[in-house]
Amino acid sequence: MSLRTRLLILVIAAMLVPASLVGLRFVQNRSSEVNAALANLSASADDIASDLGGKIQGTAQLHYGLARARDLDTRDKAACSAFLSDVREEYPQFTGILTIDPDGSLFCDSLRTNRTLDLRDRAYFKQALVSRNVVVEPVFGRLTGISVLQIAYPVRSEAGALKLVLLASFNLRKFAEYHHKRLLAEKDILLIDGKGTVLVAPSGAGWTAPVGASIAGSDLLGFATAPDQKAFQEVTDRDGRTQVWAVAHSPSIRDAGLYILVGRSKDGLVAAANRRLYEDMAILAVALLLLLAGVWILATVSVGRQVGRLANMAKRLGLGDLNARIPPPHPRGELGGLMTLLNDTAESLEQQRAAIADLNQKLSQSQKMEAMGQLTGGVAHDFNNLLTVILGNSEHLADRLAGNKELHRIAGDIATAAERGSDLTRSLLAFARKQPLRPRDIDIGEKIKEVEHLLRRPLGEHIECTFALAPDLWLISVDPGQLTTALLNLVLNARDVMQLGGRLTIEARNVSLGESDLDINGEPRPGDYVMVAVIDTGSGMTAEVASRAFEPFFTTKEVGKGTGLGLSMVYGFVRQSGGLVQMQSAPRQGSTVRLFFPRLATPPNEDASPAEGIVTREGSETILVVEDNDMVRTYVESELKTLGYRVITAASGPAALDLLRQSGDIDLLFTDVVMPGGMFGPELARQAIQLRPGLKVLFTSGYSQNPVSAPDAIGDARILTKPFRRRDLAAMLRSALSTPSR
Repeated sequence: MSLRTRLLILVIAAMLVPASLVGLRFVQNRSSEVNAALANLSASADDIASDLGGKIQGTAQLHYGLARARDLDTRDKAACSAFLSDVREEYPQFTGILTIDPDGSLFCDSLRTNRTLDLRDRAYFKQALVSRNVVVEPVFGRLTGISVLQIAYPVRSEAGALKLVLLASFNLRKFAEYHHKRLLAEKDILLIDGKGTVLVAPSGAGWTAPVGASIAGSDLLGFATAPDQKAFQEVTDRDGRTQVWAVAHSPSIRDAGLYILVGRSKDGLVAAANRRLYEDMAILAVALLLLLAGVWILATVSVGRQVGRLANMAKRLGLGDLNARIPPPHPRGELGGLMTLLNDTAESLEQQRAAIADLNQKLSQSQKMEAMGQLTGGVAHDFNNLLTVILGNSEHLADRLAGNKELHRIAGDIATAAERGSDLTRSLLAFARKQPLRPRDIDIGEKIKEVEHLLRRPLGEHIECTFALAPDLWLISVDPGQLTTALLNLVLNARDVMQLGGRLTIEARNVSLGESDLDINGEPRPGDYVMVAVIDTGSGMTAEVASRAFEPFFTTKEVGKGTGLGLSMVYGFVRQSGGLVQMQSAPRQGSTVRLFFPRLATPPNEDASPAEGIVTREGSETILVVEDNDMVRTYVESELKTLGYRVITAASGPAALDLLRQSGDIDLLFTDVVMPGGMFGPELARQAIQLRPGLKVLFTSGYSQNPVSAPDAIGDARILTKPFRRRDLAAMLRSALSTPSR
């Protein structure tokens, strides 16, 4: 059977069914339309209650903001009233905004009446005295005489004491008038309180009780306040007119003692049902005629062919062929729109597949960089402990073997190798973002000018170098030494790719990044930054090389001409400083590396750090050494004794606290920052100073993300980075011991 035949049969069947149901519909229509109109009454009441609940919530938020306004926290009554008057002009739905003292007396009001009111007898005020939330009660305002919804908010101090009660009088009459207009004056709105007092009376002629009158004892009040409500209530007046009422079911509005009822005459409900029946019959007749005409036109055109094209497209999409498209021409109407929609959907799916693949690649790169950072940080920490022992013992050997030139040279070679190992671990820590930094608030433009000669020196005459430094650069907080090292690394990399000459540009300017600006890991970090760019005209990089450029030990240089740590150090330093890195490069088009440092949000601290003057390298004080590594602890103990100090050692924070609780003099706590057992150096220092106020503290660490997070009583936290020489240890000890206690 053809599609046209099937459509014609379907139309005939569709015409027979409504024709047979018209008679039944005529009987049922009156009842169903009346029920629908009644349901609409109930929905209108609930809608009004929902809107009022929203107004209450908005008022609560206004109270919350006003309670924290400085203009309200004053005993100047005139200033307070003027402030509230300005606020009320922005919120005309309130008849007034008041503040009430805890004794119930009116302090200031937006109407500036200077009247004296005692509100202690008001229920909402009594409840506000013991509440911490908004209190609501419908009343007639004593200042205005208008029916209002009093919305009170107790403002309390941090200790919980009541400072004042903030009161807003929401105009119920205007609220009801607004909804009466919104309902096109077809329905009556009645607002009463729990005692039956009429707060807002309907404007229709059938209502007789004025505003302020009581309907206590009436069936309507019983219907409104009944816990198990009937769906509707009919009320007949003296003239025999029947009104049907529905009440809002909002628990919050009912709990506030306010009842919202919406009513309509019963005759109007029936008339609407009859009118709808005639309209339905007319619509049915028109629909049948249009349906016949539409089926005839649809059957006349090539519906089958167009549906076949759609089915083929859907099949190809189902098999995963996102390149599938329905070629033009497309028919007009829904089928053409559906074809266009399918084509757009396939295009969108194809773009999403590409975006997901790109996102997966960026996520993989970010995870790889993070994993390598954790690995290198842990390895560097262990290396620094080993290098501390190697460097220290090599110094001992050099001292003991001063008379044997060959062995003395060997000891010196060991120390030199240990220092080179220290440089390597420092590079690893820079990539892992765990190097100890000493940030300062600087103008990066001035800093670049200071080191301009240092940046130009390695370039040679065959490379033209220019500086483009914008004026009025924002201040940033970075380690100046690490910043210089990072720029020098980028300059050296640029020099190596411009062996035949070229142009190098160092640029600095203020920028604001948005959500679409991504770092090398594909992460958005919007905000204000100072951008430093190093731009070269060298050979550039392929996309594959650029994706790995910031990995540690990755290099395209020949063996022996680079470690592959330069860019990784730059990346780690910038990320540890709170910034981000971007890079653009293409073969034979040069490279651009951009470093973004966050704008300093607070004014710079101009207090200069105290000079770490060294009086002497030896001493006689008592030092408590806390180090979990046995070899490092033994080495430090030996060095301190050599310098003349009395030494007490502990392998953990808890063990050190036990020693501090015992009697005996201890002048300085020398502790590692990162230790096992759950207690790090800063926490140990905090508890140690509580036990012994005035105790001096010196930190040491192989790495730490925040090594100077020390108690305030220490002052500027000092840290001795591993590995260290004997002279560094002696100098830092004397500096820490000579610093006055806070």
